[in-house]
Amino acid sequence: MIHHDLLTAIGVSIIAAAVLALVARRVGQPLLLGYVLGGALLGPHIGFGLVTDEASIELISEIGLILLLFIIGLEMNLSRLLQAGRAIGVSGLLQFPLCAALGWFAFQGFAAGGRFDRLYLAVAFALSSTLIVVKLLFDKFEIATFTGRVTIGILVFQDLWAILFLAVQPNLDNLQAGPLLRSLLAGAGLVVGAAAMARYVLPALYRSIAKSTELVLLVSVAWCFLLSGLAGWAGLSKEMGSLIAGLVIAGFPYGAEVTARLGGVRDFFITLFFVALGLKIPQPSLGLLLVAVGATAFVVASRLIVLIPLFTALRVDFRSAAVVAINLSQVSEFSLVIVALGATYGHVRPDTSALVLFALLITAIVSTYGILFNHQIASALTRLAGAAGLSAWLAPPASPTAAAAEGEAHAQDVFLLGVSREGLAFVQHLERESPTMKARLVAIDFNPETLERLQLNGVHCHYGDISNVETLRHAGLDRARVVVSSISDWFLKGIDNRRLIRVVRTLAPNARVIATADTLAHAEALYAEGAAYVIVPTALAAEHLYELLRDLSDDALDRARANQARELFTRDRRAHPPVSTDGASH
Repeated sequence: MIHHDLLTAIGVSIIAAAVLALVARRVGQPLLLGYVLGGALLGPHIGFGLVTDEASIELISEIGLILLLFIIGLEMNLSRLLQAGRAIGVSGLLQFPLCAALGWFAFQGFAAGGRFDRLYLAVAFALSSTLIVVKLLFDKFEIATFTGRVTIGILVFQDLWAILFLAVQPNLDNLQAGPLLRSLLAGAGLVVGAAAMARYVLPALYRSIAKSTELVLLVSVAWCFLLSGLAGWAGLSKEMGSLIAGLVIAGFPYGAEVTARLGGVRDFFITLFFVALGLKIPQPSLGLLLVAVGATAFVVASRLIVLIPLFTALRVDFRSAAVVAINLSQVSEFSLVIVALGATYGHVRPDTSALVLFALLITAIVSTYGILFNHQIASALTRLAGAAGLSAWLAPPASPTAAAAEGEAHAQDVFLLGVSREGLAFVQHLERESPTMKARLVAIDFNPETLERLQLNGVHCHYGDISNVETLRHAGLDRARVVVSSISDWFLKGIDNRRLIRVVRTLAPNARVIATADTLAHAEALYAEGAAYVIVPTALAAEHLYELLRDLSDDALDRARANQARELFTRDRRAHPPVSTDGASH
């Protein structure tokens, strides 16, 4: 039975993906493999022909790619990307042309085919898959690491190179500067316009809706599709438009919450993307499969050959260079678009398109395992380099920037989940007594005024709902050493302290949890749940009052009043610094 109805086709595709993903999980294989196999079994080429509406499913799956790149932009804080310094700039600029040059020499046997087969293969195999890499790094919580940021940075440069090629592609027969210049100006205009909106319009809009997470999510998605549509209208890539949309608002405090809430929607559409890939798999020949395996070997080798020397010259250690090279060892979905357009223009043979598709599928499966074990593989390669006597040349000391970037996240290991008045008072107390401990704090809250006050005090903040597990995961709770919930159940929304303790113990099993209870009986329940300490505000107030009154002496009250006055003076001095006669602040 052949299904022509789009909803039926999507339903059948999701069912097949789910069944094959369960099988893949059962036998210890990547879920992505299950999605592709599900599409292959449903497709008209090597499957049962149950789904023939490939174009419609591919159109729906494009939404997943747009949302994915929007989320990449949200997580790609430019200031943090720049912390990787030259490692991103130099490698991003040089990786694509150097890998393409290697491909030009490696595929010279294809020169006898279509007019531009050799060029298209060189370009296609120099690009890596943003979708696959980001999904796998996201699942491993490695996007925020130094190697993760460098990987994402190179992918951004690859997208820019791909857009540049798309701009000249229609005129390969007769290259002209006009179309290229128009594309560059359109891209620059889109970036400048989006940045202006993010600077002058969006902050006020987000502040006005910040207390409604639903509106924050809706406005963010609308912003994503607005820029995506404008990019398509300007003749650019819709995916690049969504990336810019996320990038220009990445500095807003709402990104983690939007990312967390979009995760499920994005994963649904991305699943359809991989099913659509499976639907396209043609009937292979032995010769084509052998060439595709050879192309896979070339992709992996080219990343290692190009990136390791580049990073060595940049004083990045061999192991980090190998991790980035492994992360990028697959063919991009962008490559399929480029080669498909090349076939439309008559630039390449049909066999070339089939080769790129099979190479993409094989590298997707190989890189799934590669990224899963990237650090182990990189360590093994480092040992091999040392055994070959290359360690002195290939493994210089890690750059200070890389070391600082890797260590930055680990320095912040005390998490405040929800920031009450007591939490703000605690931060102010730390500012006076222990600035070092204050530097270790990470606060998560959805009140923008509270977050602004914390940021002014130099506290690292995340906007988000602490009842959302994905929000906590995105904020990096897995690295927590101590987690503090300073809000009692009377004020918590959508979760209570008992469930919060359970979530923390799941995400950060070794963290010690300090929770807040309204009564002593509630405190006992939290201790039974595994809390290291329970704050009972009424009990603390009673203890403090007892300390003031136990000897009924004026001296005790005078000392307490003096301490409180000193605290108020310090706070007032910080808010209103004295001004000298010449107008300069002291």
